[in-house]
Amino acid sequence: MNRELLMLVDAISREKSVDRDVVFGAVELALASATKKLYQGEVDIRVAIDRDSGEYETFRRWLVVPDEAGLQNPDAEEILSDARDRIADIDEGDYIEETVESVPIGRIGAQAAKQVILQKIRDAEREQLLNDFLSRGEKIFVGTVKRLDKGDVIVESGRVEGRLKRNEMIPKENLRSGDRVRAYMLGVDPTQRGPQIMLSRSSPDFMIELFRQEVPEIEQGLLEIKSCARDAGSRAKIAVLSHDKRVDPIGTCVGVRGSRVTAVTNELAGERVDIVLWSDDPAQFVIGALAPANVQSIFVDEEKHAMDVVVDEENLAIAIGRGGQNVRLASDLTGWRINIMTAEESAQKQAAESENIRKLFVDKLDVDEEVADILIAEGFTSLEEVAYVPIQEMLAIESFDEDTVNELRNRAKDALLTMEIAKEEEVEALSESLKGMDGLTPELIAKLAEAGIHTRDDLADLAVDELTDMTGVSEEQARALILKAREHWFA
Repeated sequence: MNRELLMLVDAISREKSVDRDVVFGAVELALASATKKLYQGEVDIRVAIDRDSGEYETFRRWLVVPDEAGLQNPDAEEILSDARDRIADIDEGDYIEETVESVPIGRIGAQAAKQVILQKIRDAEREQLLNDFLSRGEKIFVGTVKRLDKGDVIVESGRVEGRLKRNEMIPKENLRSGDRVRAYMLGVDPTQRGPQIMLSRSSPDFMIELFRQEVPEIEQGLLEIKSCARDAGSRAKIAVLSHDKRVDPIGTCVGVRGSRVTAVTNELAGERVDIVLWSDDPAQFVIGALAPANVQSIFVDEEKHAMDVVVDEENLAIAIGRGGQNVRLASDLTGWRINIMTAEESAQKQAAESENIRKLFVDKLDVDEEVADILIAEGFTSLEEVAYVPIQEMLAIESFDEDTVNELRNRAKDALLTMEIAKEEEVEALSESLKGMDGLTPELIAKLAEAGIHTRDDLADLAVDELTDMTGVSEEQARALILKAREHWFA
């Protein structure tokens, strides 16, 4: 019987062009499945076949789990303390194995074994095809629509299939069986039943690859697409950079009479493409990204990674775009938050900000408005800047002598210290009920207090994403803290 098993494995391996280990694995799985039926409960069985002799052994095994986790499946698990009574050096995640009687191959049923073996072989063949396909290094999947599957489109390229999900299609695009399709390969999802190559026609990467195919200068390294933002099926923006001064990046991507950009647009159901010149100057890049709107002025806030862009009334609607599309795409393209406003709105905002800063300086530095206005005019916006900027910068202010500068810096440092002490006292007073909670450090309590969370009930009412945004903790830690805060509700 063992000799016949080896001959059968060799025959199937040659016929299907798969490794002998795959066939052995299928037989082991079939034998383990048949053995499980002899036991009550969800037991775990392992069968090991000797690849040379064909002899095999069968083991029942138990997974070692932490004591605190408890037994979820007593038929196939053992807690660590009990396991160490039997094997001293065993650890969590190890298995305890016990030899049991093996089921004769003849009793597992030839049909059942054959089905398991053939399924394993099909899986191995599919995996081999997939690996061969992916080894080409291509990023665009070209194929034919084979069928529709619950709203998704299955695309076939030779013997390999890809899945184009509904949310990765271009809106209002109607693909039918037999249609020729190109899509970007997002990656492989091994958990997916059926086609495992995940496709997208709405991804910005798809547009970048289409331009790479249409514009040889990109492949040659003369041009580079730095970023892309899309409102799939409607409008897109790409930022391009030339590495050769003789090559016009925008004109090269447009092509003669617009041939290159038209080819991309036609592939993407008429999606209009704005080609923007990339710049390492963020303000200049944003100005270009907002085209065709003309920008009057721009104010950059490095700390908030945001820009206030001022346009005149005539350009306001163009800069914003229909439904905010133009400014949204420009923001996605550049990575900056963009606030579009008129000159009047900008003046009002700056006046309000100046008034707040003036009030801060007057109150905390104990100076009159004239001194506060001098600081504002010189670009100071916070007490930290007054206290810690290089002293030479303040000495360069014509209106201040050295004594005045030193006095202002000392007052700013004293004010910052006083504010920090007051803040700590406030946290101490308001967050008393949070101190005893496991997992809450003083730093976390301080962050919660800043956000207005001072009691267990305040914490218990939060959603997981709210807590992660406030404190920066992981979702798992946030979930544990919220559950801990809610314990007294059910006590």
